[in-house]
Amino acid sequence: MTDARTPALSLGPVYYLWDGPKWRDFYFRIADEAPVEHVTLGETVCSKRQHFTEPHVAEVVERLEAAGKTVTLSTLAMVTLERESRHVRDLIGDSDHPVEANDLSALGLVKDKAHSIGPLVNVYNAVTAKVLAARGAENICLPPELPMSSIERILQEMPGFSFEIFAFGRMPLAISARCAHARSKGLSKDNCQFICGQEPDGLPLKTLDRQSFLVLNGVQTMSNSCVVLLDELAALKSAGIARVRLSPQDCDMVAVAVLYRAVLDGQMESEEAIRRLTGIYPGAEFSNGFFHQREGAAWIARGRNAAMGHG
Repeated sequence: MTDARTPALSLGPVYYLWDGPKWRDFYFRIADEAPVEHVTLGETVCSKRQHFTEPHVAEVVERLEAAGKTVTLSTLAMVTLERESRHVRDLIGDSDHPVEANDLSALGLVKDKAHSIGPLVNVYNAVTAKVLAARGAENICLPPELPMSSIERILQEMPGFSFEIFAFGRMPLAISARCAHARSKGLSKDNCQFICGQEPDGLPLKTLDRQSFLVLNGVQTMSNSCVVLLDELAALKSAGIARVRLSPQDCDMVAVAVLYRAVLDGQMESEEAIRRLTGIYPGAEFSNGFFHQREGAAWIARGRNAAMGHG
């Protein structure tokens, strides 16, 4: 266990479409091997995907809790249909677990109930955070595009409140009622044939001059680069961040969690962790630009002011 001054490690929901057995086995391994304390799970991106994971939710929650993890259930990031609205109402009304709201439409339902706020809700200042806390939010995962100066200001104005930072994974940038992923394969959203399952880490997009740009994930648009805030953990810890969130990618997330835990606990230098991470997630381009008030795809090496690469 970590002491009160050391941030807890958390795992966000899987944003991609993984088949049911892969999704289940991923969380089983997280339960058994990963040094994370909080796990948020559930379909966040597209309600059509629930068919794959719902049969396994109960056993996954049981396995995680048996391993001592705290479980939170995620709401959808965009609610456009009555069945989606009904699902969110049922999730919040029937669940014995805390819920993470990832869309403002859920706020009226979670009021006065134990809940958290996900990174897809735009919390850019302390005024917004205070309103959400007054309505019952117990934890807020700040959006990944916030710079450190804004994070520090929010934490200073709300000492003691539990804030979480998005510290690993492709950034969730936008969500749409249309599915560009299906369209790119000549399919429609209504007849998508779950084509997004062919890219378990998203579909990379390139500009006309063949530069990596974004990643499509069903109706979601994500950054091509992977946020890596290993160098920044010491500053975040000093500022008072309560949780550090890892967003699942199609790589060895247990190994990723081990690296982040080691750096948080002072058992490994961040430079060494970054070096090892390149082997765990080969081919991924790392970024931390937003944190340093630069373009999000920039990679800023510790102790330097210049961008060292782009994602």
